[in-house]
Amino acid sequence: MTQTAPPPVVIPTAAERNRPRWRSEDPWPGWMGAICLAGLALFLRRWHLGTPHQFSFDETYYAKDAWSLLNFGYVRSYVEDADKTILNGQVTGLWQDSPSMIVHPEVGKWLIAGGIKVFGMDPTGWRTASAVVGALMVLLMCRFVRRVSGSTVLGLVAGLLLCLDGLQLVLSRLALLDIFLAFFILLGAHCVVADRQWLRDRLAAGARRTWWRPWLLAGGVAFGLACGTKWSALPTLAAFGLLAWLWSAGARRAFGQRRALLRSVVLDGVPAFLALVGVAAITYVASWTGWLMHADAYEQAFSNTQYTSYGGGDPWPTASEPDAHGLGDVTQSLRSLWSYHQDVYTFHSHFLNDSTHVYASKPSTWLVMGRPVGVDAQVDIQPGSQGCGAPAGSSCIRQILLIGNPVVWWGGCLAMIASLLLWIGARDWRHGVAVVGLASTWLPWFLYDDRPIFFFYAIACLPFMVLSIALAMGHLIGTSDVPGPRRTFGVVVAGSYTVLALIAFAWFWPVWTDVLLTKSEWDARIWFQRWI
Repeated sequence: MTQTAPPPVVIPTAAERNRPRWRSEDPWPGWMGAICLAGLALFLRRWHLGTPHQFSFDETYYAKDAWSLLNFGYVRSYVEDADKTILNGQVTGLWQDSPSMIVHPEVGKWLIAGGIKVFGMDPTGWRTASAVVGALMVLLMCRFVRRVSGSTVLGLVAGLLLCLDGLQLVLSRLALLDIFLAFFILLGAHCVVADRQWLRDRLAAGARRTWWRPWLLAGGVAFGLACGTKWSALPTLAAFGLLAWLWSAGARRAFGQRRALLRSVVLDGVPAFLALVGVAAITYVASWTGWLMHADAYEQAFSNTQYTSYGGGDPWPTASEPDAHGLGDVTQSLRSLWSYHQDVYTFHSHFLNDSTHVYASKPSTWLVMGRPVGVDAQVDIQPGSQGCGAPAGSSCIRQILLIGNPVVWWGGCLAMIASLLLWIGARDWRHGVAVVGLASTWLPWFLYDDRPIFFFYAIACLPFMVLSIALAMGHLIGTSDVPGPRRTFGVVVAGSYTVLALIAFAWFWPVWTDVLLTKSEWDARIWFQRWI
């Protein structure tokens, strides 16, 4: 009987070993799971979206600014008590001819305006864009973690954890800017990671010049939109730009190219800078098109007064210049926009220094949710009123509290410590994404802790904390080709953690969505005095 020779052992090449696992993914399970999770997220974020029927927190600024952008092309000031009139259904006759001084860029407000265009100038209308973007952020989270980790399951778990977080939920149900900021930052980070994998594929195929970087171009657009929502995206743009260059140098060294660092500077650094930062700058300026088209109104209103109101410098130079035409008009408008930015920077850096707010918090407390933000509260609702079933002598409460899911946030803090150690000790680039993302969205706020800043700014940190959790789960579970007690233990721990996050989500749901609670039920959910 002839014995069949065993198949030869095939040793993969360096290029094959470095080829990303996402290439071999069956796309259907991952995409269908992500879409289903996004659908669930949208349902939860659209549920009773118009409740409470009022301007909640800073919606009073952004919703009216969005309506003004939609109808006039730029933000106009409005009359006193405009909120009550709008809530009663009247939106005309409230806006004045003079422009309003806005201290944040316009991308987020244009998105809010899209919801108003479709559903009208009411709470449902001005919150719809946030709900849609919040759901899309869950889908993006699934795909981002799938791309970083190479695991469809971990990607779906990460999307579920983001879906179950209270801070992300509440911000997706309010017309504030931070949910848009977090979405575009996550999209930009995703594009930079995709560029890393695209570049390594090109180098594996023998390419030496990599001027064309499509994923970095897309990342530039995403980061430009993030900066066009809030300037706080700038440190993250810089951090991921530096990370992209370091990855380029590492890839060239891994594929055996000589003088890898020098090559990465010349062949990758310059085109990468233009693709990421240059495109981001162009996108950012383009987002001010409405302002630029009405620059003359701002020159008349603010060029000689705004600088004194906010402690700025000299009046705008364009104020005393005759109106230009053609390309000169564009240049003049851009110069006015630059002067406007100087005034806005002065407002952010100096005007608020002596201000206080009851819900202000230090960045050092954000990741452990030391001081959440009360968006709305109806207290002392008496038994029998609004369906209150409290016993005699007690009362009911409705509240919307901007606070995260404790299981997600506190677990994320522990996971991030592990990510820092694994990035430094094991030089695992995947954990570097989580650490750099968190550092660039959180640490810059320590420079501004002498002014009122709030916990919900940390929504931009959340995706990177969830990524860290997913990667920690992956380490606990191990690979599928190594079964045994460790894998079983990892699956049990990861599964139990996810179930705990789901239980916490159900428990805190009432204080995230304005559900009527008795005083004792509310007390059971307010675990610390600083949460009040």
